[in-house]
Amino acid sequence: MTTPIPATTGARRPGIWRIAGYLSRRQYWLFAALGLLLPFVAWGLVSAYGGVDSVFLPGPLQVLQRSVTWLLEDDLLQDAGISIYRVLAGFVLSAVLALPIGVLIGAFRPVEALLEPLTDFIRYMPAVAFIPLVMLWFGIGESAKISIIFIGTFFQMVLMIAENVRLVPMAQIEAALTMGATRNEMISLVLGQSARPAILDTFRITMGWAWTYLVVAELVAANSGLGYAILKAQRFLKTDTIFAGIILIGLIGLLMDQGFRWLHRRLYPWAHLKG
Repeated sequence: MTTPIPATTGARRPGIWRIAGYLSRRQYWLFAALGLLLPFVAWGLVSAYGGVDSVFLPGPLQVLQRSVTWLLEDDLLQDAGISIYRVLAGFVLSAVLALPIGVLIGAFRPVEALLEPLTDFIRYMPAVAFIPLVMLWFGIGESAKISIIFIGTFFQMVLMIAENVRLVPMAQIEAALTMGATRNEMISLVLGQSARPAILDTFRITMGWAWTYLVVAELVAANSGLGYAILKAQRFLKTDTIFAGIILIGLIGLLMDQGFRWLHRRLYPWAHLKG
């Protein structure tokens, strides 16, 4: 005699600590807030009771006070604005050029053989090593700083987009060929459409790299910007300004990252459905 299986009203969601478990929106934001708060609490405890001189490790309140002073007296908004402009300009230039090149590399093997080894070769060259050449070619204006950010992001972006295109399921490609799709239709309606969610994620990741090259870019004869302020503070041992600049860059980057995530959810909601 078999034991009857009790009826269920719906699929049971896995617990939060299981592999690929489920978190409600409230639980997610609770863990996110905890993850952001704990490092600051540890920082405050170490700076207050760790016996470390504030010249080397200022406390969170000291950094907050310096941030307020920077905002009210030292043109923080101007520094942040020019840095955001430089990052966005370098990133957009990279994206506009990397997108078609990456799609072509991912779609056509001759283009892959022609360009991918060269791109692999160049992407291992440190962007900071190009500063003398950039200054020679572009001078010390904004174009030089934007060029450094471009160099630091473009080649990585090309290879990641090419890989996004290569990961399009072969079944989709074969089905489109069977239905008589032309080459242009294959690129725009099959490869492009299928790879778009992954390409947007690539843009989100490489935006973070663009911010990491900001300080390097502002080494090029800058007199404004967050990276410049950090480097200037280093010369005068203003550690609180260094911390304030680093944290502000992190906050701006976090806001941009969340903007990309929001856009991804709005454009491709099906990609966020859990099975």
